[in-house]
Parts: sequence; C-alpha cells; structure tokens
Amino acid sequence: MEALRLILRYAHLIGFALLLGGAIAQFVTAKLRINPAMLWGSIIQVLTGLALAAPLRGGGDDEPDPVKLAVKGIIAILIFIMVFVARKRTAVNRGHFLAIVGLTLVNAAVATFWR
Repeated sequence: MEALRLILRYAHLIGFALLLGGAIAQFVTAKLRINPAMLWGSIIQVLTGLALAAPLRGGGDDEPDPVKLAVKGIIAILIFIMVFVARKRTAVNRGHFLAIVGLTLVNAAVATFWR
C-alpha cells in the first residue's frame, strides 16, 4: 500500500505542476486563457487527491487531518470548476485567472504547512 500511496502522491505533484506551469506559461504570454495543461492538471489534482484521502494506511498515527482534507478538497474542486467553466473562452478575465493561480498556491500551502 505504501507504493500505491507514493505513486498517487507523485501523480498529484504532476497535476500541480501542470496546473501551475500552464497558468504561468499563459501569464507570461499576456494572453490569459485556459490551456490543456491547466485543465488536465486540475482533473489530476482532484482525482489523485480523492484517492490519497482514502484510508490506505490502516488507521495509523500518520493519518491526515480530516478537516485539512476537506479544505484541500473544496479548494481543488473550486479550482476545477473555475478552469472548466473558462476552458472554451478565447480570453479569461484577469481576476478569474489570478484567482485560479492564487487558489492553486493556497492549496499547496495548506498541504505543506498544515500539520
């Protein structure tokens, strides 16, 4: 089970990299739109996050805090909805786009700093 958890964590990090990297690439080009990397990154984040939240460790002391998981899940779903809604637009509102980037960074901060 530990190998599965590590593979899921690795895939989760790839989803984060796709989401944030895709957003930064669009931000640098100054044409704010949702690219396929952002869409797939948000999908991977939600799916692997759900899988990582499953009780794979047998109830040991290293179980993540359920409140932390709920907060991360809500943020990830909000990011996915924001990306999904704007995916076909030729240009995305700057505030909407920056909210996606900000929520992505907040979700990473929750994962890193919440113990």
